[in-house]
Amino acid sequence: MTEFRSLLARRVRVGQSAATSVVAHPAKLPASSHPGVARPGPRRAGWLVLSAAMLMLGCSAAGSGDAGTVGAAGGSGAGGSGGDASISAVTGTKGCTTLLAKHKQRRLKSIDPQAGAGQGVPDLPRPKKGLPEADPAYGNCVVRVTDHAEEKLARFARHDYSRRQAFNADGSRILIGANDGTWHLYDANTLEYVERLSKPAGDAELQWHPTDPDLLYFMPANGLGMKLYELNVKSGSVREVADFGDRLKKIWPGAAAAWTKAEGAPSADGRYWCFMVDDAEWHSLGVFAWDMKEDRILGKMDTKGDRPDHVSMSPSGKYCVVSHTTATGPGTRAYRRDFQAPYGTSTPDAWLQLHTTSEHSDIALDPQGRDVYVSVDYQSNGGDVFMLNLETGQRTPLFSTYPGRTATALHISGKAYNRPGWVLVSTYAEHPADDSSVQGLHDERRQWLHRKMFAVSLTENPDIRSIAYINSDAFKYEAEPQATVNRNFTRMLFNSTWNGSSMADQEVFLTAITAQALGSR
Repeated sequence: MTEFRSLLARRVRVGQSAATSVVAHPAKLPASSHPGVARPGPRRAGWLVLSAAMLMLGCSAAGSGDAGTVGAAGGSGAGGSGGDASISAVTGTKGCTTLLAKHKQRRLKSIDPQAGAGQGVPDLPRPKKGLPEADPAYGNCVVRVTDHAEEKLARFARHDYSRRQAFNADGSRILIGANDGTWHLYDANTLEYVERLSKPAGDAELQWHPTDPDLLYFMPANGLGMKLYELNVKSGSVREVADFGDRLKKIWPGAAAAWTKAEGAPSADGRYWCFMVDDAEWHSLGVFAWDMKEDRILGKMDTKGDRPDHVSMSPSGKYCVVSHTTATGPGTRAYRRDFQAPYGTSTPDAWLQLHTTSEHSDIALDPQGRDVYVSVDYQSNGGDVFMLNLETGQRTPLFSTYPGRTATALHISGKAYNRPGWVLVSTYAEHPADDSSVQGLHDERRQWLHRKMFAVSLTENPDIRSIAYINSDAFKYEAEPQATVNRNFTRMLFNSTWNGSSMADQEVFLTAITAQALGSR
C-alpha cells in the first residue's frame, strides 16, 4: 500500500516510447459536508497510474500466456480447477446457461429498500477458474474469468472501470488489465485466455467499437501526443484515426495531451467524443467535442486552469459532461457539444448544473432513450443516488445510501445501451455513517444494498433487483469491485479478492442473468 500511494503522489517521467509523464488521480475527495455522516469512500485513485508507472519504469511485462483449455488454466493458482477435463462441458458462460436453467432463474425479484438490517453475506467459496457457481442468495451465475498467476498477468487481473465497457460489440471478448499496464483479451464464452495486446499501454483510453467486434480504439497513455488509433484485434493492424495535435495547438499553443482522464466514453454509436486538453505540466487548457465521422471539432471551451476530474460524451452524443471536484472547479456540468448558449429550454446559460462536485457516476439512457446523469449525492439528507435528465434538468431521487445510520461507497455502470432504463450498481466499504474508520459492518447492521451488485430502473420509485454478492471486503482503491455491465444487461464483471487480504488474490469474475431477468422490454 505504501508503494502504491508513493507512486500516486508523484509524476513519473520517462522517454517518448510510451508516455512522458503519469498523472495521479486524487486518492480521496474532501469529507462530506453533511453533518454526522462520514464520507464513504475514495474516488478513482487510478490503478492505471501505478500500472503505467511500472510499465514505463521497466517492470517485467506480462507474458503472452497460453490459451490452453479452461480446465487446464486453473492449474496451481488459488482456486484452480486442476485441469479436470470432465467439467469442460459446463465451463464458461455455457455452464452459466445450464446453471440458470437448473435453478429456473428467469426474472429477478424486486427489493424492498425498507427491508432493514440483518442482511448477512452468504459464504460462497472462491469459485474455481471457469466453473460456474450459483450465488447462494439469488441463484444467478457467478464464474471466475481469470487466473492471473497461471495466465502470467503481473500481480493481479482486473477489468478497467465501471464507466468503461469491457465487452466487445458481439460479447465475444473481454478486455482485462494487469498491474504492469498491459492489456489482455479473454474469450467471453469459454473464458479462455486469448492474447496480450501489443500496442495499448497504461491508461490508453480503450474503447470498443460499438458494432464491429474486432475494433478497439486507444490513445497513447494519458493522451500524450493527442492522437487516436484503431486496433484490429483479429489482424493486429493499427491505423491512425485522428491527429488532434496541430488543430489543438492553434487553439491552445501549449496543448500536449487530449484524453478523458480515465472515465469518459464516446456516444453510444461511437460517433461523438469529448476530450479535455492539458499542457506538458498537466495544467488544464480546455475541453472540446469531436465528430469522428467528419473528423471535425464541433465546439470548444476554455477551462481557465480549472482542471476537470474527467469528461465524457453522453450516450446520445448531444452533450459533453465535464466533472470538477469541489476543490478544482464548478462541480459537474453538461454542455451542448458546440458549447454555445443557451444550453436549452431548461437554462439560458451555456451549461446545465448536474452536481455541486464530482462523485462516482455514469451517464445512461432512461426508458425513453434520453440521456440521464446518474450519481450519488453524499451531501443530501439520505446520501441519495439520483438521476438528472440532461435535457430538462429534472432530478429524480432513486434510493438512499444511508439506511440504518450506515454508509457505503459505490460505483455505477450505465453502459447497457441496448437495454435502456437500467443501471448496474456495485457497493463496497460499508461502515457506520458517523465513523468511516470502522471497516465493515456485522451482519446484524448490514443493510439491503451492502457488498453486492444490483440493477436499478431509471424511473420514479425505481424497481431495484439484487443480482449477486460481491464477496469483497475492499477498503483500498485497487481492490474495489467497480462492476461493469454489457450492452444487453445480461453479463456483468466485477473485481474481487474474494475476501482475501492480498492484491495477489484479486481476479475478475463474471455474473450472468437471463434475458428475461429484468422483465419485458
